[in-house]
Amino acid sequence: MAVGGIKFRRRAFALLIGLAASLAHAAESGDVALIEELARQEAIYQSRGAEVPAGYTIDRSLLSYTKALPEEFDRALGVLRPDDRWLDIGAGRGQAILDYYTPKFDMLHFEGREERGGKAQAVAISIEDRRTEDWQAKAATLPPDKIVYLFGRRLREYKPDELGRFKLITDVVGGFSYTTTLSLFVERVLSLLEVNGSFFTVLSDVSREAGGSSPHYAGSPFLTVLTRADGSDLKVCAWLKSISCVQVTCEAKEKWVPPIEAFHVQKTCDQVVVPALTPVHFEAGTPPERGFKLAQ
Repeated sequence: MAVGGIKFRRRAFALLIGLAASLAHAAESGDVALIEELARQEAIYQSRGAEVPAGYTIDRSLLSYTKALPEEFDRALGVLRPDDRWLDIGAGRGQAILDYYTPKFDMLHFEGREERGGKAQAVAISIEDRRTEDWQAKAATLPPDKIVYLFGRRLREYKPDELGRFKLITDVVGGFSYTTTLSLFVERVLSLLEVNGSFFTVLSDVSREAGGSSPHYAGSPFLTVLTRADGSDLKVCAWLKSISCVQVTCEAKEKWVPPIEAFHVQKTCDQVVVPALTPVHFEAGTPPERGFKLAQ
């Protein structure tokens, strides 16, 4: 089972600006290396057919979500009611959502089916439009807006009232693995999450909570590296647990290649404060290599 993919040529560089949110910001900074890396990353997002690089998966099934994410995910999805909402970030073709709207899902989640009633509304977000005829055909059989596919913008570019709130949010090697503004991304996700709702996500090739892990790619750092203000290492799990108004569990899955760590972030109140991270490194890939430093 593979989550990660190819790595592009190595070139470490320090970002000369505090926020590498877009190619425009990079151009303003005059950082030619960063401009090139962001352009390479954008080319990956827009690739089609044979040009799609290895590791850039756009058709993950709901079963693959269940295997990659913490065990609580399957239960959380199974108990959603018709008036609940599910947001899938980095949804690709939206295959996981299509699998949710099948009789097979109902058969595998028979317990409590009558109590929960029909299916929740599901919203897919993708930078590029990867919908297929299967998506269009399924949408045609459902009530209007029961499944929604949004594309062309990153999560931070949507106004909160455009998306509303969600009981469940998932990200399987989507924005959480690719964003250049990690703390802003998590802040936006939690703002969209209902109190007591859950955010499930995953990172590949990361220093895991339990320790004893080393980078998968020889001679390279972990794909996502966090450091404190004094330069000492900061595990992603510890950073997530430092966010106010959340409960976090982290689960290492060693059998994946590269190994992954799965995260369950449950929101407990609305007074969320996400410790700010400053981007210090970015190298295009599937997913990219990123470094962030705690602002304080």
